Amino acid sequence: MAYPSTPLSYPRNAEGRRPRGRRAAVWGGVLAAAAATVFSVGTPAPAATGAHPDVAAAPGWVKTQGKARVTAAVLDLDGSGRKPLVYGADVRYDTASIIKVDILATALLQAQDAGHGLTAEQRAEAEVMIERSDNTAANALWRQIGLAPGLEAANKRLGLTSTHGGPGAKWGLTRTTASDQIRLLRAVFGTGTVAQGGSKALDQASRTYIRTLMNRIAGEQAWGVSAAADSGWALKNGWLQRATTGLWDVNSVGRIAVGKHHYLVAVLSDGNTSMKDGVALVERAARTAIASATAG
Repeated sequence: MAYPSTPLSYPRNAEGRRPRGRRAAVWGGVLAAAAATVFSVGTPAPAATGAHPDVAAAPGWVKTQGKARVTAAVLDLDGSGRKPLVYGADVRYDTASIIKVDILATALLQAQDAGHGLTAEQRAEAEVMIERSDNTAANALWRQIGLAPGLEAANKRLGLTSTHGGPGAKWGLTRTTASDQIRLLRAVFGTGTVAQGGSKALDQASRTYIRTLMNRIAGEQAWGVSAAADSGWALKNGWLQRATTGLWDVNSVGRIAVGKHHYLVAVLSDGNTSMKDGVALVERAARTAIASATAG
């Protein structure tokens, strides 16, 4: 796989949400900006095939068109289960900007280990990285955490088993699975304080900080897993157009409220013919997965 020589960069404000009432107007502007500014990369590496052992039998699982594929994972935080329901093959996808949650979790875990919080500069970078999906801030924090090796060391403690950091500066080419994203979300939205191997996990202050930022996503980014929510949500979205195919990766992860329950939801997709099609697929998958999970 060939990569461009310059660091991976996504449009700073293209990963925008669209408030429900202003969908058409905002969406047109976002797509125009994305088409004009997106920096894309080479062909995706081949993914593993086959289904995860915990894949749920989901009647009426969403159909895709062309080369598009989608996987969703759902975990009821108020239920007794500890494993997510997975809809579709639990194979690896590019993260694009959903990796920014993992970057921040790693930075916070490293700061805890050092016995202090994030610096004022790091907090400023973290806030624009999550709330506005700022890539310059992500580049800085990615370097500070030690690139892929730093991310993977933290992920091992947080219970992630299938996430591999992107090469060099290309954080957006990190590869992950829907079930691994649920593990990350549990580290953020759960209550445990002990990580894998007995080491310290994210403490309450760190978890609260990430949750707060994911609740303050910029207005044009309110799409994705939030489409399946009754009321509250906290999320992070990501997208990326691949240079050699022109196809789009579109992802969304977060926590949503449905009735009296809170669910962790991760929806990953690739092979979409356009960003608009990818967003529609992700939202359809989120609604279908939640409907199936709540029905069970």
